Amino acid sequence: MKKIMFILCATMMLAACNNTEKQLRERAAELCKYIPDHELLEQSKNYLTEDFYAVLDTMFNHLPSHEAMDHEWLYYFVTGNGGTIADYEVVKVEQTDDTHAIATINVRQKWEDGSFDESSDIEEHRLYMEKVDGKWLMSDFDEHKADCIRYIEINRQEQALRKVISDYLVNEIGANYSQGELCIPVLMMVAEEESDSVYANVFGDFWIFWYNISGDTLKTVSGGNHSGCMTLLENGNNLSVTDFEQTVDGAGNELSAKRIFGKHYEIYQNMHSNEDVREAVRQEQLREYVHRHGLSIHYYQDFGWPAVKLQ
Repeated sequence: MKKIMFILCATMMLAACNNTEKQLRERAAELCKYIPDHELLEQSKNYLTEDFYAVLDTMFNHLPSHEAMDHEWLYYFVTGNGGTIADYEVVKVEQTDDTHAIATINVRQKWEDGSFDESSDIEEHRLYMEKVDGKWLMSDFDEHKADCIRYIEINRQEQALRKVISDYLVNEIGANYSQGELCIPVLMMVAEEESDSVYANVFGDFWIFWYNISGDTLKTVSGGNHSGCMTLLENGNNLSVTDFEQTVDGAGNELSAKRIFGKHYEIYQNMHSNEDVREAVRQEQLREYVHRHGLSIHYYQDFGWPAVKLQ
């Protein structure tokens, strides 16, 4: 009788384990639909742990869009680009404790018509799951969360530095121009050098623009270039510009630029002499400014030139 009971118990336990694994596999397959590709789906919040959603929301919605090109892999995770979409297959699920599990996922790229991209290999990935309030949610994917957190911290430091430089350009340099309603600088960063004595020496091709708002258009009132090297010091948690050595105008411009930029001169010159690059950066930073301040602006226009759309 004891033997029969043991067999029954073992059978029931095995059935329960199989049922749990089946449920986890099904849940993992459902969670795969919310692995970020080019955007974070609105429904994702119900399928991701709160901290993982917050990290991805910051990555996708609260960082400057042009930063994506520097760390593009963070935005695509497992999917390809160029017309393919990901096809997910849950290979296995390992429950590591009562509230955590890891699913092994095979991913192939397929075309939008459903056919597979024969040039694409099958890739293996790991989907991390956590049970929260009785629901299994995605808590990480290929341990990208740690990478994202590191990137967000670096980006926030960079944005803090850019804000200090922008404020300096507006308040100290922009004050000498014919003023309009808005002063919006353009920062073309060439290089940053840190040392023991200062927080950073920042080399850049910096521009000042004053605008008036006319309907949905920013109309340029005044503007000019201020290239050079800014010295930034840190006092507690605060940064400040303590020195700004600029290139001189006129005949001595090239010599002063070579002296100030030193080994960074060639990079600076490539930026400074390329009007297309400068206008592309200007458009990008104007779009960010308009978005950040909630302005209904769609164009900017320099005097004597056609209006340019902020695409």
